[in-house]
Amino acid sequence: MVKNLSLNVVIPVYNEEKELEESVRTLYRFLSSELGCFDWNITIVDNASIDRTYALAKTLASKLTRVRALHLDQKGRGKAVKHAWRQAPADVNAYMDVDLSTDLKCFPPLVGSLVRGYDIAIGSRNARGARVYGRSLLRTITSKTYILLIKLFFWVHFSDAQCGFKAVTKKVVEELVPGIIDDEWFFDSELLIVGEKIGLRIYEEPVSWIDNPGSTVRVMKTAQGDLKGLWRLFITRPWKRGNHLNT
Repeated sequence: MVKNLSLNVVIPVYNEEKELEESVRTLYRFLSSELGCFDWNITIVDNASIDRTYALAKTLASKLTRVRALHLDQKGRGKAVKHAWRQAPADVNAYMDVDLSTDLKCFPPLVGSLVRGYDIAIGSRNARGARVYGRSLLRTITSKTYILLIKLFFWVHFSDAQCGFKAVTKKVVEELVPGIIDDEWFFDSELLIVGEKIGLRIYEEPVSWIDNPGSTVRVMKTAQGDLKGLWRLFITRPWKRGNHLNT
């Protein structure tokens, strides 16, 4: 890999005081040992938490030199990721869920794909070679039905829109992300659908993923928001207005 490329890893959090410190320290050790070829940073974005999450994030930022803490007054995973990415775009901009459900061993090839020329890189639980442990039947059915709907409506090729393990180039942050409307869970899907439609190269890394039974994600509420987002994109077809990106 090329030395001195910057890497910003965003962790959006909402009421995650129990998991935050251990996860950030685990990620910090991993990046130090495995991705020293990058000038990396971790950005914790507190999404209007009502517990001690932001206080803990600030403490971690004061103790760990490559960690910073941001706070937003409004909830929304997409809002948090977009804010952190756009505030100071790095050469490689990633985000991952705080519970580290995805094996960190999958991260180097994910970010490495962007160095090789891809525009967007995603972790996929549905790609050949992926391993998924402990996911409930409801979440499995919901996830597979959702990706099938995306393929049927938009004729795209990626196999997993919802895995919280993604990275994009600086150019994508500067030229595509500002046009992504959704601020919540549909942010990922909108980014991928519009990205593929305008011809961006999307890399999929088969991941090893363990379900977190304590996850705060509300499956049915999230699914409703996703369906509304899909309908909006199907009706408006923003990629028809001209390329978001000067490829």
